[in-house]
Amino acid sequence: MSKPLSEVEALIGHTFADPALLQEALTHPSALTRGRNDRAPDYERLEFLGDRVLSLLIASRLFLDHPKADTGALASRFNQMVQRETLADIVRDIGLAPHIRMSRSERDSGGADKPALLADVCEAVIAALYLDGGMEAARQFVMPLWVPRLDGQVKVPSDPKMALQEWAHAQGGEPPVYTITDRAGPDHAPVFTIRALLAQGEATATGRSKKEAERAAAALLLKQVGGDD
Repeated sequence: MSKPLSEVEALIGHTFADPALLQEALTHPSALTRGRNDRAPDYERLEFLGDRVLSLLIASRLFLDHPKADTGALASRFNQMVQRETLADIVRDIGLAPHIRMSRSERDSGGADKPALLADVCEAVIAALYLDGGMEAARQFVMPLWVPRLDGQVKVPSDPKMALQEWAHAQGGEPPVYTITDRAGPDHAPVFTIRALLAQGEATATGRSKKEAERAAAALLLKQVGGDD
């Protein structure tokens, strides 16, 4: 096995019986030759499977840890644990990003720090572990990294967009409308400015992604209309 793959095995704590699975999980589509029928696989199929494996592991843990929680509370906790920002943070934390295979142009454009790309690789690695060593191999990777985050959820995470929509519904009004008013910064590190609008008012906020900016704008508007009391 090449040195880079053995280094990745050390990072994730698993020696692969089939190292081709790990290679596939680390391969971005941009690293492969386009238009060839015999092109090597990239991580996209593994990402599909890894998403489901991770979801089962996290959902099972939450179900057992919170026996009195209703489905809404469980869903809020679950969504925070499987969102792309959480997965991207984990890839950064364990030092996996430098091992991702991608084209030079993709790397030069900041690909190794794009949350969506890092999250995809995280899910692909989980799938590779599952296929190589079964659910237990996936569990041994996931739990040490996610349990501290799960244990840190002292209360149900608040979703300001959902809270704002529920507040608007309670007032008998229309749901909030989100509009991008500005986009700045380079392609690999954009900054979005988004306005949240209700009949009762509006608020504007920025974020490194549209989702982040929408949540920030919703939180500001919720505070403005008094819906966060």
